[in-house]
Amino acid sequence: MKRALHHNAASVIFAHNHPSGVAEQSHADEMLTSELKKALALVDVRVLDHFIIAGNSSLSFVQQGLL
Repeated sequence: MKRALHHNAASVIFAHNHPSGVAEQSHADEMLTSELKKALALVDVRVLDHFIIAGNSSLSFVQQGLL
């Protein structure tokens, strides 16, 4: 949230890697994304997407209907 406010961002995109090589969201990924989305909404910052990168594959929360 500090970075978003520092840059006066209207929106953010999250991304992180899964060293396991499996581009699937975990329950923890879903919960964290939901909590971050709620917190950022308090300061009018939208979450546009959350990407999980694993090797040569990736997963988009938006494309999966999770965001």
